[in-house]
Amino acid sequence: METETSRTVVLAVVALGSNIEPRAERLERALAALAALPGTRLVKASSVLDNPGVDVPPEYAHMRFLNQVAAFETSLEVHDFSRRMHAIEEAHGRVRTGVRNAPRTIDLDLIAFGDLVLNEPELTLPHPRASERAFVTIPLKEILPDFHIINPLSFTSLECRGSCKTSMVEGIIR
Repeated sequence: METETSRTVVLAVVALGSNIEPRAERLERALAALAALPGTRLVKASSVLDNPGVDVPPEYAHMRFLNQVAAFETSLEVHDFSRRMHAIEEAHGRVRTGVRNAPRTIDLDLIAFGDLVLNEPELTLPHPRASERAFVTIPLKEILPDFHIINPLSFTSLECRGSCKTSMVEGIIR
């Protein structure tokens, strides 16, 4: 029987975001919770970016996000890792209202999990919109400058594409 410790260790890349105060504290707590998952360790976390929301409903456009990307080594299976990420969101007060891109205490997105490619109803890897979001591609390049993966589902690179508005990222916090 395969155990947690006998599984292959893979690099999991996670994007973190929050637009409900205390935003910085929420990112720190979520990062610590991810690093505390069984068989998981934090490899590196990016600087924290302060930027407006992307594709948010107009009534929430005034709410700024703090965003960060982190890389973890984990021996967890991808679906287990994803479920545990959602449990961390819920434990940190995330409520899914059904409104796309509504305010959230914490948002955790699995960007890549090793070189795994998935296209399932609940999980698509690599993340299908990561390359369109400077708040993902810029911090990703900061922590993993040689990281490059082509999404075979859309044939896009996880590098900032032409539609990626780097002007939307306005400040580095730390």
